[in-house]
Amino acid sequence: MKLDIKNGKVDMSHGSGGRAMAKLINELFIKHLNNTLLRQGNDSACFQIPEQATGSGRMVMATDAHVISPLFFPGGDIGSLAVHGTVNDIAMSGAKPLYLSASFILEEGFPLADLECIVISMAEAAETASVSIIAGDTKVVEQGKGDGVFISTTGIGVVPQGVNISGDKAQAGDAILISGSMGDHGIAILSKRENLDFETTIESDSAALNSLVADMVNAVPQIHCLRDPTRGGLATTLNELATQSKVGMQIKESNIPVNPQVTAACELLGLDPLYIANEGKLIAICAKADAENLLSVMRDHPLGKDAAIIGEVITDKHNLVQMETCFGGQRVVDWLVGEPLPRIC
Repeated sequence: MKLDIKNGKVDMSHGSGGRAMAKLINELFIKHLNNTLLRQGNDSACFQIPEQATGSGRMVMATDAHVISPLFFPGGDIGSLAVHGTVNDIAMSGAKPLYLSASFILEEGFPLADLECIVISMAEAAETASVSIIAGDTKVVEQGKGDGVFISTTGIGVVPQGVNISGDKAQAGDAILISGSMGDHGIAILSKRENLDFETTIESDSAALNSLVADMVNAVPQIHCLRDPTRGGLATTLNELATQSKVGMQIKESNIPVNPQVTAACELLGLDPLYIANEGKLIAICAKADAENLLSVMRDHPLGKDAAIIGEVITDKHNLVQMETCFGGQRVVDWLVGEPLPRIC
């Protein structure tokens, strides 16, 4: 008897290791995440190390857990987000993502139709990012002990020779760039979670950034830092980089792109878009001499069309991030305190 995707729900037998679990894996996960390595059916995936990796000996590994609420939101869902999150973490080292693994914790009673939608979304996101999900695991917890679906993903990638990007390499005089508008993801989640109605739908920016990063690295292989400003937003991520590199940062508020809908929502809710999460944007720090070239390359890519230079790295023993406001004043942009938007990724 085939799995009843339309009307069925996850039950404890789907995590038992028996026939029901095998049917779930074969008729849902393997069906949509289908590739040669996954179909091997082993507890681990055996793959060939790419030739370019053997020359440099440098590979990258990243892992991430995704517990977002709600599971489905304007512009994406937990499935695509799980792929994008790990692909982007790998790409921020300048690496080319190759393979992912995925671990699912399912709550008893979760509709199989919704689970299939999530898995299809993962498959589509992986295909768009040119990566394969080659290993996975599924566990089921009793009803009330989960929140529908939790997904953990781990990925590996390879760093091109001559690329050495890290959060501790920012230098005084460097330019700070961002790939687009800030706060779209967090406000999209909040609007869905709180049933807020705006004149236009605010969609998450969730996307895989590896193709944008590849163009950037090809043009400017000596980029110093890359980072995706997810939880804590632009402000917290800049503070992380300043602390890592033992420098200060000076940014200009008028140069930071923020969608008008996000600005309006933040004003209504008393939030600062600089602290709102993003899932399809990046920060780049490079030598000032490379900034205009890098900016042009970013703007030529669909995911960087609104890229901007927002400031520069400065010498500061206190490692502060400071901002020139739209009114001409100066303020310190500190670390995020508390958690204004829980369960954001």
